[in-house]
Amino acid sequence: MGASMSNAKTRWLVTVCILSMFTATAHAQASSDAKPQPTPTPSLEKRFLVNILSDQKAIWTAPLRLRRGDGKWLFPLGAATSILLATDRRSSGELLEPGDHRTRLRISHDVSYLGSGLVTGGVAASFYLVGRVSGNKRARETGLLTAEALIDSAIVVTALKAVSQRPRPTVDHASGEFLDGGNSFPSGHAISAWTLATVVDQEYGRHRPLVRISAYGIATAVSLSRYTGTNHFLSDVLIGSALGYGMGRYVYHQHHDRSLDADDGTRKKKTLLQSKFFPRLAPAYGRQGHVVGVRASWGG
Repeated sequence: MGASMSNAKTRWLVTVCILSMFTATAHAQASSDAKPQPTPTPSLEKRFLVNILSDQKAIWTAPLRLRRGDGKWLFPLGAATSILLATDRRSSGELLEPGDHRTRLRISHDVSYLGSGLVTGGVAASFYLVGRVSGNKRARETGLLTAEALIDSAIVVTALKAVSQRPRPTVDHASGEFLDGGNSFPSGHAISAWTLATVVDQEYGRHRPLVRISAYGIATAVSLSRYTGTNHFLSDVLIGSALGYGMGRYVYHQHHDRSLDADDGTRKKKTLLQSKFFPRLAPAYGRQGHVVGVRASWGG
């Protein structure tokens, strides 16, 4: 009974610290939203390592900057985490019941691969290289900020795994005890997938709903596949997803070049005015009758 109570207290302590970190980090951009930042000088490339160090300082001290309004995020997330922690052994244990699980495990493994470091890092590198070669500033920034956020996430998840030491569901009939020599809590694939999805959404999703739906849909699928593949408990997945979302938002709002938003507005307006719904106007002069007018033409 004493060991069980001690483990329960450990779960609560770890969970509250992580939820506090997520809540403060996810909303740390509030002040930066009110004060638009100029184009980063020097470039994001030159400040890459410095930004990671400043990110880590902000992330680990985030619980010290909690505000009263953060409760609207902290309480629901805390309640959901508590429920999952209490039911983890049963929910994961059912997946370990005797039977032919090869198809489920194979599909889960294939889907979860999308959240691996190789894939998420490759996506970040692809954005950056395409942006550099084509001169697309937003794609270049997306690659850099995604890489920065992924490194931040990797540092955080490695530290939390070392502290929580929670075994995988396949160990000891999914007991899920903390401080027992494991590395299940939180999910690394979930934090990587949600970090990538959040940065991509912040860069492109506001005006492109399909991008937002696709990014978060893939991140959700990766997260759930870690549970159905018996790699993680549901609480591991939830905390990993929340941290990935929070860190993706934090990195974007801290280091995003807001001049790109002005460029997008100008380009959008120009495209709209030149679309088929708006005619191109040009002066016209009729020699017969000496008529002066305006010629309208629609582009395709």
